[in-house]
Amino acid sequence: MAGSSLEERIAKIEGILEEMSKRLNHLESDIANLRSEVKSEMSSLRNEVKSEISGLRSEVKGEVASLRSGVKSEISGLRGGVNSLRGDVSSLFRWAVGLILGMWVTILSTLITILLRILGAIWV
Repeated sequence: MAGSSLEERIAKIEGILEEMSKRLNHLESDIANLRSEVKSEMSSLRNEVKSEISGLRSEVKGEVASLRSGVKSEISGLRGGVNSLRGDVSSLFRWAVGLILGMWVTILSTLITILLRILGAIWV
């Protein structure tokens, strides 16, 4: 009985070990499947992210080009306005200098006339 009991125990342990071996093989195959699924999922996610990034790059490039052209047109408009203002200021400056010179000529001629009268060079 003791021998049969020992044989039964060994058989039971062997059965348990076989069952554990089957379970471990099942776990190994599940892990291998998970790895392959994760790899394929990561690959698809990587491709999706790459396509999104390239789409964003092209979108940003278009926006930057649009902004550049807008800024260039605004700058050219401002340059035209500044040139117009320069012409106006130049014209006003010429008028101011002409008026000042005219006033000086009038004042000097009046002063010279008064001085000549005082000196007696001119008789009225």
